[in-house]
Amino acid sequence: MTGNPRVDPAAAALQGVNGYWRALDGDDIRRGEHRTMVGAMWDDIGKLQFEFLRREGLEPRHRLLDVGCGALRGGVHFVRYLEPGRYCGIDANASLIEAGRHELALAGLADRGAQLLADVDFNVAAFDQRFDYAIAVSLVTHLYFNHIQICLARVAQTLAPGGRFYVTFFEAPHAAHLAPLNHAPGEITTAYAHDPFHQSFDELATLAARAGLQAGLIGDFGHPRGQRMAVFHAA
Repeated sequence: MTGNPRVDPAAAALQGVNGYWRALDGDDIRRGEHRTMVGAMWDDIGKLQFEFLRREGLEPRHRLLDVGCGALRGGVHFVRYLEPGRYCGIDANASLIEAGRHELALAGLADRGAQLLADVDFNVAAFDQRFDYAIAVSLVTHLYFNHIQICLARVAQTLAPGGRFYVTFFEAPHAAHLAPLNHAPGEITTAYAHDPFHQSFDELATLAARAGLQAGLIGDFGHPRGQRMAVFHAA
């Protein structure tokens, strides 16, 4: 990689104030700083999401969309498992996409045909594919409701018949829960109006319905910081 990838100012607004917007240079990536930048717990959470989707029926023949893929903490596992060309990842931070390419090269997976896109507006239609599975880990925890709506609407347009979109979130007990919440394990404190965010499942289900998706709550799936899992089914 050459130069210093720049992050669109809109990406910084989209990702909040948690530092995720930072533009890494080549030296940063070679030092592995991206692994901390995406929330650390690189091995644990990467394997967690991979094993979760396998239990949910993901097979090598399926096409997978990884929304907010970051530096491919989970993506490395998916690229290794899926048939070539069946993994697509999108992220707002272009430098993390470059870090993802670096991780694929380190793992000997650069020739597996992973398609990676830096885009702040969830333009997943640019992949020109229909996806059997989609996943977003630790994404809506950093998004305002209008951005979640855009994400759901655009992913919905690219799901194959029967396709599913799995999304982690910090769960609130009811809609418009204005008080801070502490989540265990992990001891993360979330808020309704600033990053990191919490939402109720009903609030996410309402946004999903507007996008033509049916929502289901999976709940606890073993996330070390207490995030829950929801699934949105293509009609």
